[in-house]
Amino acid sequence: MTDSLSTLGTAPTRARDLGIPFEGEPGPWNAITDVPGLEVGYVTILEDGPAVARTGVTAILPRGRRAPASACAAGIESLNGNGELTGRSWIEEAGQFQMPIAITNSHAVGAVHRGVDAWMAEHDPLSAAQWMLPVVGETWDGYLNSINADSVRPEHAVAAFDAATSGPLAEGNVGGGTGMNCYGFKGGTGTASRVVRSDDQAWTVGVLMQANFGSRKELSVAGKQLGPDSEAPNTMETGDWFERDTRTGAHAVPGAGSIIVIVATDAPMLPDQCRALARRVTLGLARTGTTGSHFSGDIFLAFSTANEGRLMSRMGNEGEVQVEQIEHVSWGSMDPFYAAVVEATEEAVLNVLVAAKDMEGRDGHVSYALPHEEIRAAFGR
Repeated sequence: MTDSLSTLGTAPTRARDLGIPFEGEPGPWNAITDVPGLEVGYVTILEDGPAVARTGVTAILPRGRRAPASACAAGIESLNGNGELTGRSWIEEAGQFQMPIAITNSHAVGAVHRGVDAWMAEHDPLSAAQWMLPVVGETWDGYLNSINADSVRPEHAVAAFDAATSGPLAEGNVGGGTGMNCYGFKGGTGTASRVVRSDDQAWTVGVLMQANFGSRKELSVAGKQLGPDSEAPNTMETGDWFERDTRTGAHAVPGAGSIIVIVATDAPMLPDQCRALARRVTLGLARTGTTGSHFSGDIFLAFSTANEGRLMSRMGNEGEVQVEQIEHVSWGSMDPFYAAVVEATEEAVLNVLVAAKDMEGRDGHVSYALPHEEIRAAFGR
């Protein structure tokens, strides 16, 4: 079955509902969609047959469908580069991007990239006729998903963007995170947000991630080591996984898998300030225990939706020099935004683990969720 969904009709259980203490003030939905105008959509692909599909696409429109090609100041940071994020060269060159963002599995980047092109050709034909550099990230879901079966097609990316909306977001086994694993438990998609206030002004920092990283022995939840003592079966990091895949030679390395993190804010930022925000993602991840495996692609993109219309790459007449002005937060005032990134990143990881459900995939492989009762017990709930 293939689902296109981005919001839930009923309130799901999230990390803070189980008694985990968090710092900072979340936005109304505690999601990246608290950033005004930003929209997210999912396509979740669950198919059984000769090729078992446990995968999907996550779509992000920084300023919504009203302005799908409006440039945003942006910066990228990589904790470990064993992964892919297309469009990165232009972001590093110009400090901006002006195309939608998508996240999927490692072997579906091409199909999703083509889907973004097709969606843009329909919704913004003028921009599509000039040039496009979509931003497409990936993590590896080959433990549960038949990753070489081409289950993700361009039309799935189109459907994910068509489904994009604001509001509370589904988490766990949805979108590009459908088949992912995190800290030896079932992983997937997660989000959180923080509000930064100063006098009568307020800005939002939102985080959305596709979490597929970490080893069971590393997991720390608000300082408590819940991973090593969990009673949930650890099929990814035991002999069972190796035995099942002797016919293909495939194997999993504890801690491998990757994570893509998208940080968005409506606070006005320079490209280098966006990169500084992206660097702080590492600190939020570290709070949950990871040491950054060599085989994990950990890539972070941060952007600002402020200064709309002031970052477009316009060409003047021959010999003409154009000057633009943009607002930005003072460098000396960045600390509250750094804290917001760290806090929201930590909570988004734990939202992934709480929202994810047990999943059986290809060749009988099973990934088990972190039991809620173990979290409640650890925090007196």
